[in-house]
Amino acid sequence: MATLMVQGTTSDAGKSTVVAALCRALHRRGVAVAPFKPQNMALNSAVTVDGGEIGRSTALQALACGVAAHSDMNPVLLKPESDRGAQVILRGRVHGHMDALDYHAYKREARDTVLAAWEALSKRFDVIIAEGAGSPAEINLRENDIANMGFAEMVDCPVLLVGDIDRGGVFAQLVGTLALLSDSERARTRGFVVNRFRGDLALLEPGLEWLAAHTGKPVFGTLPYLHGLLLDAEDSIGREGREEGEPALRVVVPALPRISNHNDFDPLRLHPRVRLTFVGPNQPIPPADLIVLPGSKSTRTDLAWLRSQGWEAAIRRHLRYGGRVLGICGGFQMLGRAVHDPEGLEGPAGSTPGLGLLDLETRMVAGKQLRNVTGRLLPEAVPVAGYEIHNGVSEGAALARPLVALEGRDDGAVSEDGLVMGTYLHGLFDRPEACAALLARCGLADEAAAVDHAAHRQRELDRLADTLEAHLDIHRLWELIGH
Repeated sequence: MATLMVQGTTSDAGKSTVVAALCRALHRRGVAVAPFKPQNMALNSAVTVDGGEIGRSTALQALACGVAAHSDMNPVLLKPESDRGAQVILRGRVHGHMDALDYHAYKREARDTVLAAWEALSKRFDVIIAEGAGSPAEINLRENDIANMGFAEMVDCPVLLVGDIDRGGVFAQLVGTLALLSDSERARTRGFVVNRFRGDLALLEPGLEWLAAHTGKPVFGTLPYLHGLLLDAEDSIGREGREEGEPALRVVVPALPRISNHNDFDPLRLHPRVRLTFVGPNQPIPPADLIVLPGSKSTRTDLAWLRSQGWEAAIRRHLRYGGRVLGICGGFQMLGRAVHDPEGLEGPAGSTPGLGLLDLETRMVAGKQLRNVTGRLLPEAVPVAGYEIHNGVSEGAALARPLVALEGRDDGAVSEDGLVMGTYLHGLFDRPEACAALLARCGLADEAAAVDHAAHRQRELDRLADTLEAHLDIHRLWELIGH
């Protein structure tokens, strides 16, 4: 078994895509490979084959490997609930809630969880491609580190350092990061990858030669900027949908402070007849055909934010003019009469009035619901597939008119006039048939335009692997891994 770790000079340097590309390239060569992210902080998560929860980007990397996502692949997941606290998930299961200082002290114990998960994967796969988090040069977080060099030192694996030239200052990023490492950490950093380059490579080559001479470490290659790349994001919402072209159905989504699983909207980003817009704080709410309230890690807090931004009045006005509203998971809970959290599972204990658009109430209860599911959209009876990941239990008369039927049970609700819909199902738009049917309710009768999101993911992963093999010193890379 061999392990290679990919670290980055900054967050969003391209670690996740480089790991996905390496995983797919090895998988295409018949190597039994798995991704591994010791510690992740993200609100975009996925349900694993063993009924756990891991970061969405790691699940995508498992797809690149041709294997089912498993909780061992991301043993520590932090889901922020405020600016200073997060839910801590260990090997797929909720461990508890900690503020930043408490978790920093807890990392000594979390190391055992990380090592146990890595050892379990090592018994099942020939190669592990590990991904760092943030930067290894974050001096304030280096004590008891498990996310970057702390893990690499623990398992004695080589490290590849990725810098993003599109941000500017890539040489300062790479040289500065290296300078802030210990002697042993610099020694295990075997080389560099320059990511997201636009332009003539001949103009960059003198700088690459200087970098190799100055550091004594090779540049494995320069990856080009991939225009139009859209894969499951780890943190950032990313680009909006179409801004020009054919007349489009307008879909508007509030970018909640604790928005979760915004990957639900990737099929709409790709749809040629949909214009998707995320609306942030203090931005005007544009006209829409469909308003979607997304998932939330802190439903009551985000509901208060919606009201402070004027969304409640905007939604009611939108409905008066015949617009549609859809709520997913936390957004579904917001549509009811009230959200109760008597135990303070998502923040201070208490109750918050909902938007009152569906006749139901939600109570937060301990024990997160985690499952991958399939079923049918009602009443069209077209297939849906996705996952549930929530704490709340909803009750009320509105549930007698479900939106989907899932494996012998109903889920969600639809208002009597059909304008308001809600569900706990993430991935509602992933199946092209379900996407087309939902958009048809909003006035877009064009089934041929729906995107097969699963096929799109596979094509993009192959595109990443093709790019990596074309632009990196692939033979030196395989030698580094030991294959």
